[in-house]
Amino acid sequence: MPDALTCAPTKDPRQVRAPDGRVLTVPIEWSCLPPGDAGLTRRVKAAGPSWTVVEKVGRKTFSKGVWAPTENIAAAKATLEAERATPAFAKKRAASVKRREVEQAQYVEDFEGAVKAFLRFTPAFSALEASLAQKVTVHATPVGSGTVARTERIPLEQRAESAVIAWMRHQTTAYDSMKVARVKGARRDVRRQLAEVSRVVLDLHRGRAPHPPEPCVLCVAVTP
Repeated sequence: MPDALTCAPTKDPRQVRAPDGRVLTVPIEWSCLPPGDAGLTRRVKAAGPSWTVVEKVGRKTFSKGVWAPTENIAAAKATLEAERATPAFAKKRAASVKRREVEQAQYVEDFEGAVKAFLRFTPAFSALEASLAQKVTVHATPVGSGTVARTERIPLEQRAESAVIAWMRHQTTAYDSMKVARVKGARRDVRRQLAEVSRVVLDLHRGRAPHPPEPCVLCVAVTP
């Protein structure tokens, strides 16, 4: 059996399912290292045999931790804690945090600019554009938010457009209270239909269609 396996969880917390379908019992002298500390996990895996447990839900994969010899986990923790207690590590960490803060601030600025570029409202709705761009940016850009704005798989402009449409789906439509049939593709179809409605609403503020005299759903959602 290979030293490193990526397994699926089972109902028994001390059993896992190997890639070939076999159910394996975790050795008694092993412990589970919970997810959350990437540096510690890397050291434990490098120290010897380990079974990484991941659970796939839809298209997403969630880590359930790593099984490894208890002594390896304890040794890796002790070594890492000693290193993290040094002034050099503290200085390096502070510099890393500062760098990430600067990068995040720049990304937020760039993202909000991309949102405004997508909206392209007429001057009459410039205040609405600025407010909407800010709301979408605040919602979409926090680190770890899991929104489309945090993915690097698509260009920034496409992320901005998708974030606006997603925000409008939740804020200007009845999507959150809809009862969607549990049929494959049904929710995707609903989202596509609502996206088209949202694009029509956005066009009302680009001068491509007359804006109704009564408040529209977007104006109501954005205006305090």
